[in-house]
Amino acid sequence: MTIALDGPRVAPLAGGRPESLVVLLHGIGANGDDLIDLAQYWGMLLPRTEFISLNAPFACDFAPDRLQWFSVADRAPAKLLEGARTAAKLLDPCLDTLLAERGLAPERLALVGFSQGAMMALHVGLRRKEQIAAIVAFSGALRDGAALRAEIGGKPPVLLIHGEADDIIPFASMAEARAVLEALGVPVAVLARPGLGHSIDEEGLIAGGSFLRERLSPGTSERQ
Repeated sequence: MTIALDGPRVAPLAGGRPESLVVLLHGIGANGDDLIDLAQYWGMLLPRTEFISLNAPFACDFAPDRLQWFSVADRAPAKLLEGARTAAKLLDPCLDTLLAERGLAPERLALVGFSQGAMMALHVGLRRKEQIAAIVAFSGALRDGAALRAEIGGKPPVLLIHGEADDIIPFASMAEARAVLEALGVPVAVLARPGLGHSIDEEGLIAGGSFLRERLSPGTSERQ
């Protein structure tokens, strides 16, 4: 499979070459435009960071003019894991290319995902052999805990943010993911948002921005 991933991007607010990279992964039925505005919220916090919001590689099951990382037509765990693995074969080398093009080390990369994109961020980010800086997962889930135990690579800090009124991906998914990650020794923080549905709110944006700034600020890798 030779699908090249790309999407909208925002250059570092400070100008010049980026010193870090945040890759945004949208949810099912959307595209890269859906999350690129996060760069407006976080650019001031991370003025030397480039933001890229990748378009998922496949047409959406229920909206052919939109995109998805993998099909959810069959929700059997094995089929969902197979779909995530297929998408990972495209996403993982894309991340390598993006880093190489910018001359950045893996620890200067953070993944941020929403919904299905959060699942992909967790799936790929935790399996990379060279540890990345951070993963922020909004309204996502970790469906492959058993497989992850055998396949985990680096253990980057993870922030899970989820609305308590989410009617798409149950709020309980956050606790399930936290339990798996803690058992694997992955540093994990969580933020529950009372009354919030399947969405990202201001408090989540603030928490995500602070988390990324802490992990990507100049000199962070030297302090670890």
